[in-house]
Amino acid sequence: LVQLVESGGASEQTGGSLTLSCQGSGLTFSHYCMAGFRKVPGKEREGVAAVSSGGTKMYADFVKGRFTITRSNSKKTVSLLMTNLTQEDTATYYCAAADRYLSPLQSTEYKHWGQGTQVTVSS
Repeated sequence: LVQLVESGGASEQTGGSLTLSCQGSGLTFSHYCMAGFRKVPGKEREGVAAVSSGGTKMYADFVKGRFTITRSNSKKTVSLLMTNLTQEDTATYYCAAADRYLSPLQSTEYKHWGQGTQVTVSS
């Protein structure tokens, strides 16, 4: 059974930083593309960042220069460092795994999902 467990969601002030982590199990982690998505009620889920099995990274335009995705295959974790947070970053953030790196910010590419962790940014 593949499991992805997110952690690190919290309330933060505008301009602050948070690091979200995702622990994988039940999969050959190093073979998977890992990504972070976010969802706000009433809006479509959107891709934030992705890292391929080989370490290639892709970021959504709205987080470039602010967010950094990293992975540790030995620990089976992927992390998302979020800096210079704005209120628009408030969302539930999800970890996802895909067995290919084709359209890494498209949710339809991903078969495995975590349960989500809430990030709230306030002024």
